[in-house]
Amino acid sequence: MIVTLDGPAGAGKSTIARTLADRLGFAFLDTGAMYRAVTLAAVRNQGPWDDPTGLAELAQGCQIEMDESVVRLNGEDVSKLIRTSEVTSNIHYLADNPAVRERLVELQRAFAAGKDIVSEGRDQGTVAFPHAECKIFLTASPEERAKRRVLELQARGEQISVEEVLEQQNERDHRDSSRDVGRLEPAFDAIDFCTDGMSPEEVVERLVAIVSERSLRANG
Repeated sequence: MIVTLDGPAGAGKSTIARTLADRLGFAFLDTGAMYRAVTLAAVRNQGPWDDPTGLAELAQGCQIEMDESVVRLNGEDVSKLIRTSEVTSNIHYLADNPAVRERLVELQRAFAAGKDIVSEGRDQGTVAFPHAECKIFLTASPEERAKRRVLELQARGEQISVEEVLEQQNERDHRDSSRDVGRLEPAFDAIDFCTDGMSPEEVVERLVAIVSERSLRANG
């Protein structure tokens, strides 16, 4: 069974999806980490930011391995390095590149082959796994998402204001929602789920029930 969890940055997808996968006994695929990994490679290579073909070729040469909470880029554990503000501010160059997205969708489908999986990202229910048995679009208010992101960055030693994060987040939302390929939008058959005012545990409990109901329907 494939469960897709899409939604904007800061909605809590990664934490929720990972916990949901653990509760269900499913594999977990953090597709955002894949884009961050190739962005880190591009940062180290100093782009070429103005050369989409060059970025696509760079992505083709990246070996990405994901195991539980560890992300490896060409054999190196980059799990923490891919979460910096520098990577976040440059990820759109890779995420907006159709050839890069095509390559990473191939890797995502290969990872999911033959598995029960929870896959989270922006276009999992619309592009990567349009035939997934259960699709969830996770949202939260912009202010709530910005506050969560600030706490996340502070925990990593980065100091940034809510206002700065909110501005960056709004720009990213606009880019994610307007790109030609893999844009941020709910699948027509996705369940829209707002997490405002809910604890992560409450969200996971609700989603476990939703997945169980969809599983029964798919197998019935």
